[in-house]
Amino acid sequence: MSNAAILTSVKLISKQDQDDIKQAILNAELDTSGEIRVHIENTCPGDVMDRAAHVFEKLEMHKTSQRNGVLFYLALKNRKFAVIGDIGINTNVPDSFWEDLKMEMLNYFRENRFANGLIYGITHTGEYLKNIFPYKRDDVNELPDDISFGKS
Repeated sequence: MSNAAILTSVKLISKQDQDDIKQAILNAELDTSGEIRVHIENTCPGDVMDRAAHVFEKLEMHKTSQRNGVLFYLALKNRKFAVIGDIGINTNVPDSFWEDLKMEMLNYFRENRFANGLIYGITHTGEYLKNIFPYKRDDVNELPDDISFGKS
């Protein structure tokens, strides 16, 4: 299934939304060596955290040099989402960080403002990561900034 077919079937993330989300990723990564990805699919087979962990590995997010990748995973038709960080981040954030962030994002998602919720989450994550993983002159963008899409 093409990206356009996925988006047409759910009609919740427009092309402009995609551009805005990508720009939020670019902006967040200006101040941090952290790597942020967004993955969207229609349905989530099984447990959302298991699926997000699978996608995290499939996208090779665990291969960053500082283990500082963050994945925002959404299954739009199921209305499920997860935010997961790699071990380099998780050892440096409070235990409640991801759950608190998800609750803030949920306020947007309940109103079908998925792009705004993602942008909020990405921006907040970038602000937090710049203190733990500040951008350095020789930093390399290790992961693509484009949204990835699943087939389900």
